[in-house]
Amino acid sequence: MIILKSRREIDRMRSSCKIAIEILLLLKDMVKPGVSTKDLEAIANEETKKRKAIPAFKGYHGFPSALCCSPNQQVVHGMPTSTPLKSGDILSLDFGVLYDEFYGDAAITVPVGDISEQASKLINVTEKSLIKGISKAVPTGRLFDISHSIQTYVEAHGFSVVRDFVGHGIGKHLHEDPQVPNYGLPGKGVRLKPGMVLAIEPMINQNSHEVRVLQDGWTVETCDGGLSAHFEHTVAITDDGPEILTRL
Repeated sequence: MIILKSRREIDRMRSSCKIAIEILLLLKDMVKPGVSTKDLEAIANEETKKRKAIPAFKGYHGFPSALCCSPNQQVVHGMPTSTPLKSGDILSLDFGVLYDEFYGDAAITVPVGDISEQASKLINVTEKSLIKGISKAVPTGRLFDISHSIQTYVEAHGFSVVRDFVGHGIGKHLHEDPQVPNYGLPGKGVRLKPGMVLAIEPMINQNSHEVRVLQDGWTVETCDGGLSAHFEHTVAITDDGPEILTRL
C-alpha cells in the first residue's frame, strides 16, 4: 500500500532528510587516501547523535552499521572495514536517519584521490541519471517513467543498470511501497500523485548489470569485478513537481 504524506508530514521529512545529507556531505569531505570506512562510520554515528537522530540502517534486519560503505566493485550494503582507502578507489556511501518519526535516505559516490577517466565518467553518469529520473517524478506521470528515464540515459553512455535492487517509498518506514526500479517501459506502473515520497537510487555498473551477494549476507558486488556507482535522493512529489528533500 502506498502511503501519501500530508504537507505537514513532508515538512517533518525535510528535517530528517536535512540531517542525512548534512552528515553525508561531511563524510564526503573526509574521504581521502589513508582513511578507512570504519573511520567514516565512527563520524557518522557521532554526528547523528549530536543531532539527536537515530541511524536508520543500524540494526535494520540485523545490519550492523550506521553507514553502507561500498568501494569499487561493491554495489550496495558494504560494511565498514579498517582497510585504508587508496588513490584510484571510488566509494559509495549510503546513509539514512530516523528523526521526528520519519526517515531520510541518501547516497553518493565519491572519488578517492586521482581516479581513472572511466571511473569519473561512471560517477558523473550515475549522478546525472538520478536527476533525469527525478525530473519525471511529477503528478499524472507513471512510476516507470522515472525508471525508463534513468535506464535510457545510462545505457546511452555505455553502462548498465542493476536490476536486482531498486529504490523505494519512504516515510515512517525506511522501505515502503512502491518499489522504484531503475529500468522499465514508460507509461507503466502506478500513477504518481502528490504526497508520494520516493527514495530514487540508481545503482549503475561499469560493465554487466549482474550482481551477487557475498557470504556475509549483505555486501553486493558486480559479478565481473567492474566498478559500480550509486546515488540517491529522497524526493517528494508535489502539485508543483518533484521536491528533493535531501538537498541543502
